Amino acid sequence: MSKKSSYKASCPDLSCNSPQKIKKDGFYFRKNDSRKVQRFKCLSCGKKFSRSTSQLEYYQKKRRVNHLLFKLLVSGVSQRRAALVLRINKNTVTRKFYYLAKKYSLKNRAWLQQIKDRSIFNVQVDDLITTEHTKLKPLTVCCAVNPQTREILGAKVGRIPAFGLLAEKSRKKYGKRENEHPKVLKELFCEISEKLSQNTLIQSDDHKLYPHIFKLYLPHAQHQTYRGERGCVSGQGELKRVYYDPLFVINHTYAMLRANINRLVRRTWCTTKIKENLQRHLEMYIWYHNHILIKQ
Repeated sequence: MSKKSSYKASCPDLSCNSPQKIKKDGFYFRKNDSRKVQRFKCLSCGKKFSRSTSQLEYYQKKRRVNHLLFKLLVSGVSQRRAALVLRINKNTVTRKFYYLAKKYSLKNRAWLQQIKDRSIFNVQVDDLITTEHTKLKPLTVCCAVNPQTREILGAKVGRIPAFGLLAEKSRKKYGKRENEHPKVLKELFCEISEKLSQNTLIQSDDHKLYPHIFKLYLPHAQHQTYRGERGCVSGQGELKRVYYDPLFVINHTYAMLRANINRLVRRTWCTTKIKENLQRHLEMYIWYHNHILIKQ
């Protein structure tokens, strides 16, 4: 016997207030992925719809390439090269990039909700520095990782002012740049704090901003800090040149981010032009990292 479908049909018309009675109304053959799709009809308002009406893929013409494009984008391939490999227009890749980002952002949110509250007893937090089109416009990626499972619990992107020798040149060319580091740290811990134990052990480097944010969301947490070490050649500078690195898990995660997200590779021409697109790309990678890479 065939298994019953878990799909629950409901009228997509929000103005249909009467008790909804749905009946099956035949099938149609979807040409772009060779699938047979069930149709339905609402007996209350007469509206006809199908299984695909409420899906994010609704009206897509090239569904066959979605999964392969997703795997390419989280494996260090640029959007233009993905378009060349899949033989599709680069504008199609751009549209599907936004669709995939939304899809896996929803999946990440659902996965985080499934974790039991106060069930994580150790977390490592750090920042990755990248750029927005030019080194004069740096970005920070605040990330939290569970060192026991190597799962990425969350990552947020924010603008920061240029520092060091480039600070004065950046202010002269682009003006004063807002520091969004505190804001994105708060957003990150607002999302994950309910999943962390009240007495969780938070490990990080000795950045002066961390103790204030950690106290704000987890006042009883233990906070261990470690002095920042010099990076080595392997891992694009994220792995440290020491015999034992207490923050190895998050540093290794950052090395994987730089290896698998083309816009984060050091010395590349595939730089991030829009901050929000880096956040979208991270959402895609986080799902792939948590459910595919670390499970092998």
